[in-house]
Amino acid sequence: MADLDELATAMPLATRELSDDGRPSYHVHGKMFCFHRGRRPDAVDAETGERLSDVLMFRVADLDVKELLLADDRDVYFTTPHFRGYPAVLVRIPDLARLDRDELRDLVTEAWLTRAQKRVAKAWLADQTYEDD
Repeated sequence: MADLDELATAMPLATRELSDDGRPSYHVHGKMFCFHRGRRPDAVDAETGERLSDVLMFRVADLDVKELLLADDRDVYFTTPHFRGYPAVLVRIPDLARLDRDELRDLVTEAWLTRAQKRVAKAWLADQTYEDD
């Protein structure tokens, strides 16, 4: 979670907000791109039936990207009926450890890009291209 917090808040104009019970959500221009979900009836532990309290939601570019992530053999990414037809994937917090930092950075970056204003995203992407060359 520390890596997620660091990566998300490093994105331009990103803000972190905490719910009343301390769950973080990350926003850009007032639009959420990642958040720690509360317990919901659509995400339950397969063994106990208890509602999961450790689920993160990440926005993705479109439903094709969502399907690509859901097809990952590691079963890190999942969805629920609540997110049917919505461009987002879910990840349990313990499963973040199964992603290397670069993959987590890509996930956060892509989520941020879905919500950032086009001019801000374009400027940020241009800076990244310049730094990588």
